[in-house]
Amino acid sequence: MQPAFPYRIRDQQLWLSPHRCLYWEEERSLILSDLHFGKTGHFRKAGIAVPQSVYREDLLRLLSLIQYFQPKQLLVVGDLFHSRENKELDLFLRWREDFPHLGIRLVLGNHDILRADWYEKAAITVTEGVFRMGEFAFVHDIEDAEEDGPYYFSGHLHPGIRINGMGRQSLQFPCFYFGSTYAILPAFGRFTGTVSIEPGAESNVFAILPQAGRDRPWEGRPGRQSASIFQIQ
Repeated sequence: MQPAFPYRIRDQQLWLSPHRCLYWEEERSLILSDLHFGKTGHFRKAGIAVPQSVYREDLLRLLSLIQYFQPKQLLVVGDLFHSRENKELDLFLRWREDFPHLGIRLVLGNHDILRADWYEKAAITVTEGVFRMGEFAFVHDIEDAEEDGPYYFSGHLHPGIRINGMGRQSLQFPCFYFGSTYAILPAFGRFTGTVSIEPGAESNVFAILPQAGRDRPWEGRPGRQSASIFQIQ
């Protein structure tokens, strides 16, 4: 797996992973947003042929990140799941059994509509609204932030940055956005789009550029990387 990119804020050490998440070193927490697990199954139930391999690869990518960072908890900033329970969420429950000592805290997003007893069965601690932890606060949509003071981490927008080339060519890539008072994380799920954002004067934006064709960290080889991060000035 490609090493993460170091970034400090509020005297806390973060590591930005090219696999669309970040690791908070002091709290040993892997922070993710917008996984949208079960989305491919939701589309198939509606008659839209989306292969389940997309979902399985997201689960395997998460597994490889847990093995790499060795976190004590996953902190999910909303939309861990996409909709109602389906067969893909049964696969998640079996996956969860492999990590009985890993804490999972979910700050509810607009797509997290499962029953409370399902989250209990999956050993997921649920927070509605804002969750405070140390120097930071976590909320799914930054528009729902409750107070000034803490530095917020949010998701929801699936941020992307457009890179312009020669002539009229341009490409858009998922990105981490760090403003003066809040950050927006890229969507972890690969079956998601991106929304173009415009960096402000006091912001730092890190684009995630794919390499080697596919985003499969568990199939990495020496000398090959599946993605890169670079800062937009």
